[in-house]
Amino acid sequence: MKKVEAIIKPFKLDDVKEGLSAIGIKGLTITEVRGFGRQRGHREIYRGAEYQVDFVSKLKVEVFMADDMVQEAVKTIQERAKTGQLGDGKIFILPVEDAIRIRTGERGNDAI
Repeated sequence: MKKVEAIIKPFKLDDVKEGLSAIGIKGLTITEVRGFGRQRGHREIYRGAEYQVDFVSKLKVEVFMADDMVQEAVKTIQERAKTGQLGDGKIFILPVEDAIRIRTGERGNDAI
C-alpha cells in the first residue's frame, strides 16, 4: 500500500477529486495548509495598506491505495492540478505498512 500526498491550489480540488473518483479511488482526506516554496508568498492590499503574505494557502490531499494504482493516481493528480503557473504544488508517495478499518477490523487493502 502507498499514501499519496498532494499539495495543490484550492480551486483545483474539484478537478482532482473527480479525476481520482473516475479511476476508482473511493476516498480521500483534505487538509487546509499554508506554506511557501519557490512562490515565496505575495503582496496584498487591505484597506489601502500593502502587506506581505508570507504563507500561501493550499490544500493537502491524502489518498491511500494499493501499489498498482499509484502511477495512474499520480498521473491524474498531475493532469488535474496543473495550471502551468508557479505554485502548482507537489506530490509525495510514501509506503504504508498496514491499514486497519476500525469498524470491521479489516486489514491491508481491504481496509482502504
